[in-house]
Amino acid sequence: MKAIARLTRRKFIAAAGATAAGVIAAPSFSMPAIALPTAPYKRALAFRNLRTGELLDLVYWADGRYLPDATREIARVMRDGRTDEVHSIDHSLVDLMARLRGTLRSSQPIQVVCGYRSPETNEMLRETTEGVASNSLHMAGEAVDLRVIDRPLGYVRRVAVNMKAGGVGYYPHSNFVHVDVGPIRYW
Repeated sequence: MKAIARLTRRKFIAAAGATAAGVIAAPSFSMPAIALPTAPYKRALAFRNLRTGELLDLVYWADGRYLPDATREIARVMRDGRTDEVHSIDHSLVDLMARLRGTLRSSQPIQVVCGYRSPETNEMLRETTEGVASNSLHMAGEAVDLRVIDRPLGYVRRVAVNMKAGGVGYYPHSNFVHVDVGPIRYW
């Protein structure tokens, strides 16, 4: 049976020193093991629908997936406040809202002025309000008009623009910022 040579730390350093310009020796005392976090990463969001007054503060993503009950609850609270129609909300929009709130370091829930918008509501707004798109991303659950009460509106806009995650519209006279997950554009 052939003997197997045992590579000790001393032999390793000597061998490395022969092939490298130099080696920094490791401390001779043992290092404690570093405990890695065992809790999975979670994403949470807090927002209030200003039309209905409903407040939602929940974890919507955990264990590597979006939580179906939370996803349904988000859609329900972001429903069309005029028709009560519920529509799914794009996960990218929910992530964008959570990242925006986190980047703003706000302790307050986001105030949702308008989330999902039914085609009927969108058409009514187009007829009565300037600047409402006929193919609004609100109708696909991919846009939200919002404000964050503990941050100036212009700052919310600036942070949203810097995120480069989609469209950002600034409506200071109506006191909200529009964010969506469509193409990057600003108005």
